[in-house]
Amino acid sequence: MFATPLRQQTTSAVNQSQGKATHIGMDGHGKPYQYEITDHGYGKDSVKVLHVSREGPVHTIQEFEVGTHLKLYSKKDYYQGNNSDIVATDSQKNTVYLLAKKHGVESPEKFALLLAKHFINKYSHVEEAHVHVEAYPWQRVCQEETRTVTNGQDQAQGRSNQASCNFSSIDNRSLHNHAFVFTPTAQHYCDVVMRRTDPKQTVITGIKGLRVLKTTQSSFVNFVNDEFRSLPDQYDRIFSTVVDCSWEYSDTDTVDFSRAWQTVKNIIIRNFAGDPQVGVSSPSVQHTLYLSERQVLDVLPQVSVISMTMPNKHYFNFDTKPFQQIVPGDNNEVFIPVDKPHGTIYAQLARKNINSHL
Repeated sequence: MFATPLRQQTTSAVNQSQGKATHIGMDGHGKPYQYEITDHGYGKDSVKVLHVSREGPVHTIQEFEVGTHLKLYSKKDYYQGNNSDIVATDSQKNTVYLLAKKHGVESPEKFALLLAKHFINKYSHVEEAHVHVEAYPWQRVCQEETRTVTNGQDQAQGRSNQASCNFSSIDNRSLHNHAFVFTPTAQHYCDVVMRRTDPKQTVITGIKGLRVLKTTQSSFVNFVNDEFRSLPDQYDRIFSTVVDCSWEYSDTDTVDFSRAWQTVKNIIIRNFAGDPQVGVSSPSVQHTLYLSERQVLDVLPQVSVISMTMPNKHYFNFDTKPFQQIVPGDNNEVFIPVDKPHGTIYAQLARKNINSHL
């Protein structure tokens, strides 16, 4: 149960209730409050922590970068330089390590919830706790990565082994007990905001930096044709983007956070790429984005709203027409990557009658 904040009626309010004349509040320099602090807070950012769970020979790691921000009921630290209510940011840093040791680390969301609840329960003068966690993408080394291949021959097994380990699936693979490889395909992050006056915490999870590309089955045609247009209809083009996506949970009691994050990531890739042999057609970035968001809400009932951004990462065809003596014919193999300027497409999809914090 959350502690009740120790708040006393101000002198101004007492005087008003008794019909007495009120006096303007004074700051630490004897000057009246001419202005109002409309938002405030403080905290510790970029606290790096590695947790190793050792269950016999099998070890599991979680490496996080954590930020903890607190908002206090009082503003006397700002107005008067009175630090008596401040939980030092160094103490917040120590709390990250101590709670990781005491309770262990399972997922970014559960660890963020643990920290936010601690600050609200421990300090009655804290009005709001906001915890941000970014997970580092470590995965176990698989058996294929530990083999030595020379001239296409597996020296350990004496057979051909041209393909490297596929980290998109871990089925039917022998995984290392205690060795890991950094695989920055996308970043898993979360934000937890807990307010003493709100019985329900806000839990937002996200994917950052998921870069994807496909070489066909993307078009963009029949858009506005006026005097400002120079782009021709594109019936088949390279489609590449870097997906940033976040979603808010309406129910955190029944959700497996790690599984849900992986599910959202898989849905985005599936709607972008389609079947491995057949693919899927994309008439616009907007349509691909919408299909991904809609499927997330269909599959995960605990998600109330999802927001996604897909900037276009352009790959323009290199014009070989002036060089027909060197490379005769059309060019559909060499492209020029262009990051700037780029189009940006975004949308937020929500269940009806839902208020979100995205």
